[in-house]
Amino acid sequence: MAEVDLARLELPTELLGPRVRLRPYREDDAKALWEAIDESRASLGRWLPWVEDYRSPADAAPSVRRLEAQWLTRENLAYAVFDRRSERMLGGAGLVRNDLRVPRFEIGYWLRDSAVGHGYVTECVQVLTRFCFDDLRAQRVEIRMDPRNARSRAVPERLGFVHEGCLRNRAPDVDGQPADMDVFALVPDDFKRLGWAALS
Repeated sequence: MAEVDLARLELPTELLGPRVRLRPYREDDAKALWEAIDESRASLGRWLPWVEDYRSPADAAPSVRRLEAQWLTRENLAYAVFDRRSERMLGGAGLVRNDLRVPRFEIGYWLRDSAVGHGYVTECVQVLTRFCFDDLRAQRVEIRMDPRNARSRAVPERLGFVHEGCLRNRAPDVDGQPADMDVFALVPDDFKRLGWAALS
């Protein structure tokens, strides 16, 4: 199978679910990004080391510029996630640590505290998974997390991803201590079996 060349691939400017809109970050997202992270600093900081990079509102603008640049080079397909009705930023999601030789994509996600518990992440992951298989010709889509992160782990379980195992002491946690990593994945046959109805 030929390697997917993302640099040559025309990517959509937005991905839509019934309630969510995913689009690449823009310069004017800095304020909303800061507010979402600052609101959720304690909960996000337990699992995501990059939260410490946001010490003041001024830190959000260079971060957004980096995400924009990574989008253009296709190094990291990061999306800001918005409520379609209110246009409020809910969090972020994207395709990270991808291997285009397979092609394999890994989905990452986070939500601000006030958006947790409403099914937004589940919808985002479903949208991104469909995009990977339908548009990017994925042969594998992964989700990884610290098994102690029960909310994050519930998302692939809910969507029917296959739990392939737990990698022990796989990576340092936010405190620098060795931490386990759960691996969930779908391959094309799994995705077909799920039979998800079209999202719109």
